[in-house]
Amino acid sequence: MEEDDSDRYRAPALDKGLDILELLSGIDGGLTQAEIAKHLGRSPNEFYRMLDRLVRRGYVTRLEGDRYSLTLKLFGLAQLHAPVRRLASYATPLMRDLAVLTKQANQLSVFDRGAAVVIAQQEAPDYWGISIRVGSHISLFNTGSGHVLLAFRSDEERAMMIAEYEKHADDIAQPADFRERLNHIRARGYEIMPSAQTAGVYNISAPILGPDGRSIAALTCPYIKLLNIPDAPDVDQAREMLVTTAHKLSELAGADVIHSSVVRHA
Repeated sequence: MEEDDSDRYRAPALDKGLDILELLSGIDGGLTQAEIAKHLGRSPNEFYRMLDRLVRRGYVTRLEGDRYSLTLKLFGLAQLHAPVRRLASYATPLMRDLAVLTKQANQLSVFDRGAAVVIAQQEAPDYWGISIRVGSHISLFNTGSGHVLLAFRSDEERAMMIAEYEKHADDIAQPADFRERLNHIRARGYEIMPSAQTAGVYNISAPILGPDGRSIAALTCPYIKLLNIPDAPDVDQAREMLVTTAHKLSELAGADVIHSSVVRHA
């Protein structure tokens, strides 16, 4: 009798780890080790070492009451693949147009493994502008990009993102009334704030949203008043232009997600 390929290439430890990840991905609030074992029809002792490794590698976090919950590390890894590259390619011409219209630089950031990471940057068209290098890791707590990435997520996702950020960051002091601020940003659809890093700069940020209304990325303009260009847009005009560009990118991103899903299941 010929051996079934599914049995010939079994990797029990890997299967066990994937079973845990797939189970936790559909559970709100996490599960205890005993509950995980019950769901998977196995002995609790079988999962102790596997859970320990998943926690140490950052895929699972241990909550109060010995409950285990999925982190956003898998989401962060997924951000590095084709969808983010496609988003950056879609964004480039729109970001270039935005820079020309506003006379300001702009950048695109995503959440990746505990930080807001710049994945695309467009320089200002004239002599003056504030730019951030592609690949830079920036704060979730005191930047427009960080605020927007958090604001357009559920409370549970925000908590997980913040927990991952606090593991690696030095500036872990949250602004006063931070949760209320994030809710206000979500209600009005954008963030505008004085830069916490550079005097005279206002960060204007708006979300790139997926079809489910969750933030995929943040588009940000570090606005400076240009005294040498009298007819340059003021900060409110620049905000309107940036929000319009973010809406266009959200439409492109949403259409791409839907198209990719259709292609995979065709």
